Amino acid sequence: MTRITLDTNILFYAFDARDAAKQARAIEIIAAAAVVDCTLGLQVIGEFYVAVVRKLKVAPAFARDQAKSLLATFNSFAATATAHRVAAEEAAAGTFSYWDAVLLASAAQSGCTVLISEDMANGARLGTITICNPFTPDGLSDAAREALGIA
Repeated sequence: MTRITLDTNILFYAFDARDAAKQARAIEIIAAAAVVDCTLGLQVIGEFYVAVVRKLKVAPAFARDQAKSLLATFNSFAATATAHRVAAEEAAAGTFSYWDAVLLASAAQSGCTVLISEDMANGARLGTITICNPFTPDGLSDAAREALGIA
C-alpha cells in the first residue's frame, strides 16, 4: 500500500477562501488522506501554523487548535540528521530547496512514497518519494486520486 504525505500548501489551501475551488479540493484531499496511510511531517504542521497566522491573519489560538487537530488525526514524522545531510546535498546541487529536500528525505525515511504538493515539480523524485501535484483545471489529478484511493 502507498504511504502518502501532504505538503504545507495543501493544508493552507483548506483554510484559504480566496480560491473556493482550490479550497474545496484541499479539503477533499485532507479528508481522503485521513482514511488512508498518510503521515504528516512535523515541519509541515509548523509551517502551516506560521502560514495561516501570517498570511491569512487567523488568530494564533485558532491555528494552534488546527495544528493540534492535525496531530490528533495523522501520524507524524520528524526530520533526522540524515534528512538534513541529504537536504544540504540536494540544495547545493540545485535540485530542491533545502527545506523541500528536508521534507522529502524525512518523508522517504518514514516510508512515504508520494508527497502531494502543488509547490514542487510534478513527477519529480527524491529517492523513493515522488511528488504529485493534485490540482488540474478539471479537479484532482488522476495520480492524486490514485494515491488517495478516490474513485
